[in-house]
Amino acid sequence: MQEKRGWAFGIGAPILRPLLVAATRQEWIGGENLPVKGGFIIAMNHISHVDPVTAGHLVYEHGRIPRYLAKAGLFDKRGLGTILRGAGQIPVQRDSKDAVGAFAAAVEAVRSGKCVVVYPEATITRDPGMWPMKGKSGAARIALETGCPVIPIGQWGAHNVLPPYTKKPHLRERHLITMRVGPPVELDDLRAQPRTIAVVNQATDRIMTAITEQLALIRHEEPPAERYDMAVQGDRFKKRKDA
Repeated sequence: MQEKRGWAFGIGAPILRPLLVAATRQEWIGGENLPVKGGFIIAMNHISHVDPVTAGHLVYEHGRIPRYLAKAGLFDKRGLGTILRGAGQIPVQRDSKDAVGAFAAAVEAVRSGKCVVVYPEATITRDPGMWPMKGKSGAARIALETGCPVIPIGQWGAHNVLPPYTKKPHLRERHLITMRVGPPVELDDLRAQPRTIAVVNQATDRIMTAITEQLALIRHEEPPAERYDMAVQGDRFKKRKDA
């Protein structure tokens, strides 16, 4: 373990690691692309509510502490807040519609040398084939603001453990969780340009393309020519959530 883990990881890791190893099989490819020090962003596709746990397993085993953005109100809850602070997670004051608090907190975390895990889709994919959707700009904006590396990860298998928008995990067999870590997304040329919407969108597209490329290598399939866009094609899971 390269990074100071804190007491919460010291208590939680010996409990969660054996459970994950017992319940799943891991195939991790390209772990050498994860920086051993300094701040950076992990950007990955989102296919299950269990993703943060399986991603945290990968990051932790490679010597870094995964940091996620959590609502500041959660830190005020007795017990839970103590655990979140002990695990070094990031409180976010969500006091504006454009999530300024989330952006500022992530920038500060990266600048202080932390690993921040971001799901650019912002929700579990709605693509019928479970390919990455059109991404939000948060990861790109953080990267352009800080100059930090963006490490793309394609992951597959967590949806077999806990399918989207279900509550009961499928644990009768040890499902394979595959994560493929790619090299940093090339953004240097964009960092030198004015921070226009076009530049941010181009950076976002590069990040989503890099994630999709890693996933395609795992699945041995060709992704769709165009990414699913919820703003255009809608939320095919909405009826299930509203039921």
